[in-house]
Amino acid sequence: MPELPEVETVARDLRPSLVGATIVGARCSWARTLRTHDPLTFGEAVAGRQVMAVGRRAKKLVIDLSGEAALTVHLKMTGQLFVVPAVAPEDPYLRLVLELADGREVRFRDIRKFGRVGLYGRDPGTGELITEVGGAAVFAAVGPEPLDDGYTLRVFRSRIRRRTGRLKSLLLDQSFVAGVGNIYADEALWRSRLHPLRTVGTLRAADERRLHEQIRAVLGEAVERRGSSIDDYTAPDGDGSMQERLDVYQRTGEPCRRCGHPIKRIVIGARSTHFCSFCQRLPAADRKSSAAILRSMTGGHTRRRGRRWTELEPTNAIAWL
Repeated sequence: MPELPEVETVARDLRPSLVGATIVGARCSWARTLRTHDPLTFGEAVAGRQVMAVGRRAKKLVIDLSGEAALTVHLKMTGQLFVVPAVAPEDPYLRLVLELADGREVRFRDIRKFGRVGLYGRDPGTGELITEVGGAAVFAAVGPEPLDDGYTLRVFRSRIRRRTGRLKSLLLDQSFVAGVGNIYADEALWRSRLHPLRTVGTLRAADERRLHEQIRAVLGEAVERRGSSIDDYTAPDGDGSMQERLDVYQRTGEPCRRCGHPIKRIVIGARSTHFCSFCQRLPAADRKSSAAILRSMTGGHTRRRGRRWTELEPTNAIAWL
């Protein structure tokens, strides 16, 4: 599923093409694509509205419209957005089309049909997107944006010290931090040398600092590289290249780029999790509670001898304990 970097890339690609365009109609071939309206009322509700901005919140695109409204687009597993001339050939996987006044169309293509599009109003006082029934804030339960300047180490510490549970599960919790998914949780933990099954209560101040830094670093790098084009993800202006830089995700059995030992795979909460069991050490306090999951661990062997613990960078391995 596209995560923060991929959705941010889609937003940046769409922005120059869409801002200022006027929607004149909509066609929907799969009614469940629409989260908030039926196809007829959706088309009536968006017709005549101008696109004011294109952005992102967490893993959703947010397309601001005139009249204090906005569209949210959750791409899910196979959703793709393109802006094309109306005369361009269609394919059988189109689920929703926004017709523009200038003869172009915004096409939402979704093979698996899991993607969702919603139309919401904005609270005139707070500017928050709200539901039509009840007026609840759409993103009320979503945590802070990790790449915002305000997401400081102090903020991160204040939030993580109020939590319990395992690190991998916590990073996937959108109420804790927005936009991080399976790929970048694995990558941030590897960069931080923290085991995905490690519990929050075992973290030291230095661990918290590294994790905060590496969450921001890996997401920032992925945005620069237009995301990871794995499976069906692509953006309007083409694929990303971050998949070429991933250190652990989907590299089961391959040598760790830091120590040479094979990358392992386990399943946490039905999600594949990749890590190096040598340089992402699990504290003794967490080993008993993690034993059942670790018994299911897979990962081949490599002939290359990994560097010894004392040979890792920095050379004083005690600094990482």
